[in-house]
Amino acid sequence: MSNPFETLKSEMDELVVGHDDVKTALLLGVVAREHIYIQGPPGTAKTMLSEIVSKSAELDFFFYQMHRDTRLSELVGDLVISREDTKDGEIIRQNILKGGILTSDICLLDDISRAPGESLNVLLRILNERKYGEENIPLLTAIATSNPTADEYYNEPLDPANLDRFVIQVNSNGISYGKQWEDVKKVIGLYATKNGAVNFVAKVGKKALDDSYESLQNVVIPVEVQEGLVSFITWLVEDQRLNESNSVISDRTFLVKSLKLIKASAVIDNRNEANLSDLKVLKFLLPFRVPEEILEAAEQKLESLENQKKKTKK
Repeated sequence: MSNPFETLKSEMDELVVGHDDVKTALLLGVVAREHIYIQGPPGTAKTMLSEIVSKSAELDFFFYQMHRDTRLSELVGDLVISREDTKDGEIIRQNILKGGILTSDICLLDDISRAPGESLNVLLRILNERKYGEENIPLLTAIATSNPTADEYYNEPLDPANLDRFVIQVNSNGISYGKQWEDVKKVIGLYATKNGAVNFVAKVGKKALDDSYESLQNVVIPVEVQEGLVSFITWLVEDQRLNESNSVISDRTFLVKSLKLIKASAVIDNRNEANLSDLKVLKFLLPFRVPEEILEAAEQKLESLENQKKKTKK
């Protein structure tokens, strides 16, 4: 059986050079149906990659640029006020013509940290519950982006509790500042012959995502992978001394959602059983939950867990 994610990954690689972590995060997000937070400066292909995924999977896409005066109605649809005369007097009703995040499969909420608290709180509740009032909404994945929390961007970080609603987290850096000179050459070569517009994208279809989500439930996580996960969490808490005061190591994310991402990694690789290589996706739980100095060490730890099995086989 062909793997739709090879097609999707090829499309992203064809149209966007580099940014491999963002590409992987988007694939994990649409397979596991988890929300994604991407922090990075303007011009790092965050929006373009999100559009490629939505077009290829033929998903209804909603884009919104958040701002200090964002109103909830701009995100969920138009409010309609109606008046009705009754024998008991006039009754005023408020209804909504659904739109925005209430009717989309995938949405991109740019500069989410700029949204005012009142709108942001309701928005995050809708994203978390995937419901508006008592009605379910079709939303599969929300992608929230933000500029770095540096002075030149006049940007404030999301509250840790709000940030934790986005299971998958990525720090997207520009390839120039990252000194990825081979990728720089590829970008220049690409735009020297194309205008960069996402005109045609190979279709994998929404059914492929629905089928993948169904197969996610049947992925087996063997004992060695479970033990690897426990070993990694133990290392974070006991060896790196992470606690409630310096990190967001929540049970919901690290004991429940992490398993879902491990399964999604196996599905993307067209497997029905996880292995130790899938533990590498745990790095997407860390960027804004743990201190920066822990990140590099954590990637090395995850790599050592994978290599441990390889040495055992030898």
